[in-house]
Order: sequence, then C-alpha cells, then structure tokens
Amino acid sequence: MPQQVTSFFRRLGDTIRGFSIAQRVIAIIGVAVVALGVTGLAMWASQPSYTPLFSGLQASDASAIVDQLRTDGVPYELTDGGATILVPQQKVYDERLKAASAGLPTSTTTDGYSLLDKMGVTSSEFQQSVTYKRAMEGELASTIGAMKGVKTASVRLAIPEETVFSEEKKDPTASVFVETQNGVSLSNDQVQAIVHLTSAAVTGMKPTDVAVVDADGTVLSAVGSGATGGADKQASDYESRVKNAVQQMLDKVVGPGNATVAVAADVSSESAQRTEESFTTPENAPSLSESTQSETYTGTGGGGAAGVLGPDNIAVPNGTNGNGSFSSSSTTKDNAVDKVTEQRTIPAGAVTRQTVSVALNSDAVGVSANEIRNLVTNAAGIDTARGDAVTVAMVPFSTAGAKEAAKALQEARDAAAADQLTGIIRTSVIAAAVLAAAIIAFVLYRRSRRRAAEQAALEAEAAQTLQLDAAAFPMALEQPAPPTVPMQLDPVPDPTAPEVEADRRRAEIEALAERDPQRTAEFLRSLMDDRAGV
Repeated sequence: MPQQVTSFFRRLGDTIRGFSIAQRVIAIIGVAVVALGVTGLAMWASQPSYTPLFSGLQASDASAIVDQLRTDGVPYELTDGGATILVPQQKVYDERLKAASAGLPTSTTTDGYSLLDKMGVTSSEFQQSVTYKRAMEGELASTIGAMKGVKTASVRLAIPEETVFSEEKKDPTASVFVETQNGVSLSNDQVQAIVHLTSAAVTGMKPTDVAVVDADGTVLSAVGSGATGGADKQASDYESRVKNAVQQMLDKVVGPGNATVAVAADVSSESAQRTEESFTTPENAPSLSESTQSETYTGTGGGGAAGVLGPDNIAVPNGTNGNGSFSSSSTTKDNAVDKVTEQRTIPAGAVTRQTVSVALNSDAVGVSANEIRNLVTNAAGIDTARGDAVTVAMVPFSTAGAKEAAKALQEARDAAAADQLTGIIRTSVIAAAVLAAAIIAFVLYRRSRRRAAEQAALEAEAAQTLQLDAAAFPMALEQPAPPTVPMQLDPVPDPTAPEVEADRRRAEIEALAERDPQRTAEFLRSLMDDRAGV
C-alpha cells in the first residue's frame, strides 16, 4: 500500500481516537444516515420502470403469460387482483410480440370479420351464414369493449331464417353481456349507446329487441322495455332529474341549506302498440261514382174477379175495373272519403303520477309558500289532470345535524393539519439529521486537514532537527570525560555554533515528547521506516 494512503488512514484513526464519546455517537449516527440515504437512492435509481403489459386478463391468460415471463427471465409485477401484469418498460414490446405469436391472451381476442378470410369455396350456405353471424358478434363485442369502463363484452345474435310468409316472419334479437372494470358502473347513456349500436348493426332489429346484462346479473335493458332499463330505474332517474332541477332553483331563491325537496313518481312498466283509423269527408269533393235505376209499370188487372181479401180470407170485389200503374227509382253514389291510419308504439316509462314535497326553513326564508308552490309547479311540470300534487311547508330546520357535521368537518381538518404537521416535522428531522451528518463530516474533514497540516509541520520540524543531530553527531556514542585542566573561566558559547543549535533542537524534541509522547513515538517510527526504506 502506498505510504501516502497508509499515512492518511493512520491520521484518520488518530483523529477518531481523539473524539469524545458524544462526538463518536454523533459521527456514527451521521455516517449511518448518510449510508442509508445513499443505499435508498441507489436502490431507487437501480429499480426499473414498470409498464402494463396486459390489463383486464382472465386467470388462465394471466397464468400463461406469467409462465412465459418466467421462461424468458423477465421480472414482473401483478396488480388489480392479477388482472394486470407489469414488466420493465424496455421489455414491453418484445413480450407483447411473443405473447401474440403464442395466441395470448385468448379471452380478449375476437376474430370478427377475419373469420370470413378462412372460408373456402366449398363452404355450405349454412356455414356461410353462421360464420357471418360470428363475425358480426366479434366486431360488435370489440366495439363495445372499447367503451370507457368496459372490461370485456360478449354479443350473441339471434337472426331468424328468411321466409316468404310475412305472418311467420320474426324480428332478430340480440343479447349483450358486459363486464365493467372494478368500481365502475355503466350509466344510462352508455346502456342506450350499446343498445342503439347493436340494433343499428343488424337489419330489421329494433332497440327494444336488445337485452343488456352486466357481470352482476343486473338487467340493464330488457327485450320489450327499451334501452332505459326497468320501471324502478326509470322512476329513480326521473325523480333525480326533477329533484335536482327544483333544488337548484330553490337554492338560488332561498339560499343553500334552507330548502329540501323530495320527489315521488309512478312510472308505467307496460308497453303496447295502438292503431287508430279516422275518416273525414272532404268538402266540395265530386263523387267517385254515381248510378241511378228507375222502373215504371202500367196495365190492366185481373177483371171483375179481382178484389181484396176480406174477413175469413174471402175475396171481396173492390168495385174497380182492375186498371193500375207502378214506378220505382234507386240512386247509388260513391263519395270520396279521407282515411287516416295511425300506429303508435307506447314504450314503458311513461309517468302516470308524481308528487313533489318541499320543506322550507321558516327562520331563514323570506318568501311565501304560494310563490314557492307556483315556482315548483312550473319547474317540475306538474299536471293536475293526472293527479300530480305539490306540497310546500314552512318549518324550522334543526341545527343539531349541521353542528355535528361542522364539528366532524373541523375534526377532520384538524386531523389533516396534524398529519401534515407530523409529516413536516418528520421531514424536517430527517433533513436536519442529514444536514447535521453533512456538517459533522465537513467539520471532521476540516479538523483532520488541520491536524494533518499540524502533523506535517511537526514532522518537518522533527525531521530537520534529526538531520541536524545526525550531522552534528554521526554516531550516538557516550561523550568522553573532559581532560583535567587548570581551573579557568569558561568562554561564552557561540549561539551560532553547531553544538548549540543541536542542543536547542534536542530540547525542542524532548519538549515535544513530553507534550505528546505517542505522536512523537509514531513520528520517530515512521521516520526510521523511511530511513530503513532508503
């Protein structure tokens, strides 16, 4: 190991050994925090970015795709209850192509019109009709499955055979199964879109011939009831629409929270067809056809024997000569008549009766009940002829619920503020710990640099002293006893003499050894190692 590296670690160890217990604890905590931060940052930076490979998978398809990923050694994650598979972003397209080549996922693939490409010239008429129906079902399922919130869709068409007898002709019907994503329910508009999309794709199919069912078994649209669902759903939608309209109007009139509205509607669940014929006579219209027949007869009767029957069926002569005449006429006229034939289909969902109840806060409302009643009558479309009714009452509202709600809201806000403050404190503590660790590391670094500089200065000074000693005293031998001379005055030593300078250096080294013997010993040891290496 190079001498510089060895000296650095030796000085670092000396610096650490010079710390107090508190300084050592703080240094250990700082180093641990920095190490954890660096480790977490490295793990976060090295973690790959995952992207959905497939979503909305069935269990069989998910198992097959996972087996393929394991075979390829690609890491993956499962979410959404195993219906979504996540893989690293750089592996998405490769794995999709491999899955497609293996025919995965099978449950989400619909052949559609591609089935028609597989038919040969020897296909029978029955095979052609069945294949065409399957192709239409696949295309409709793909289109419905692309709607927002729809996970999978399946369409089944019932198309009757064509016949020349109009009385035996039946309308085609369709059944649509829809599975939505977790937590998603189809709105009434989406159900209508599915119904009209399916009915428009098949010739002769009416919207009332389409049934839509979701994964929970709920009938969203029944055959014969139209696309708006059952009577309960229709009534609920109608009540919500009227309630929202009236509530918004009252909030602007009396202020929010001073009025509450309740709407009850009776909706007919029966559907029917009605045919009406009306005839009218046009004015000043000529006759289409007219014929007149007349007959006239003149002649003599049966002579004197002729007469009339009297009582007891005995002929009585009438005293006439029997001569007479006969005439008759008849006229037949065909006039032009206007005929109107009207056929109506009455769907289910007609409102037969509705009632609206309005409660106003008497402590905060400054309008009369009659004014509110007139406004509600017009806003809700009340028809008194069918039995609709509007009730308006001025009552004092209870404030207990509002106070409890305000209290609960305030508690929720306080809890959120406390959580936010806790998060800020936690973040501040972590930031302070990291900052303290950085400051400690910087201080230790500066202190080690300063001590290293001091150590280098002492080493340089000691080296210079030893060099002078080595020059003045080549060999460390015991000095001989001075010769015996007559007693005389010693001359004043010369301060510039080498002996005096060596004594001064030796005194400085001795003082350094008394002040820090361990460091002096290490310095001398390193110097001896350097000389030995030389």
